[in-house]
Amino acid sequence: MTPAIDLVKKKRIKHILHEYHHEAGSSRIGESYGLEAATKLGISTDQVFKTLVVILDSKELAVAVIPASSKLSMKHIAKAAKAKKATMADKQDVERSTGYVLGGVSPLGQKKRLRTFIDSSAQDFETFFVSAGKRGLEIEMNSDDLSQLLSAQFTELKA
Repeated sequence: MTPAIDLVKKKRIKHILHEYHHEAGSSRIGESYGLEAATKLGISTDQVFKTLVVILDSKELAVAVIPASSKLSMKHIAKAAKAKKATMADKQDVERSTGYVLGGVSPLGQKKRLRTFIDSSAQDFETFFVSAGKRGLEIEMNSDDLSQLLSAQFTELKA
C-alpha cells in the first residue's frame, strides 16, 4: 500500500487500482512516466494525468495535475496560484515534500499537503487516472472526488 491508496480507502472514495510493469529506463529525461502508463494500460494519454510540482516566486511549492500528453503552462499555474512566476521544483524538494520518487508522485497522500490545481480537462471524463504513489501503479477515480479530497481547484493549466 501507498499513502495515496491508504487515503482513498480511509475516505471511502470509489477507485480502481491499475498495475503495470514499469521498465526502468523507459522513462528517460524528455519522456513521461504518464505516457508509459497510458501505453501499458491501453488508455488515452488525455485520460492519464501526471503530477508535477512547481515552486512559486513566494518559494511555496504547488501541485499541477495535467494530462500526460500535455505540457504545463508556467503562466497558467502561476496565475491560478496568484503568483507572478512559477518554475519546476527541484527533484530533491519534490521527493522531500511529497514523500514520493519522481515517476511515482501522486497528488494524494503527500507528506506535506501542497496547494493543488487540476487541469479542467479532467472534468471531461467520468473517471481519470493519476499515480497511486509508485511507478507502475495508477489509481482510477472521479476528478471531483480528487478535487474534494485535496481542496483542489480546476483551472486551465496546459500550454
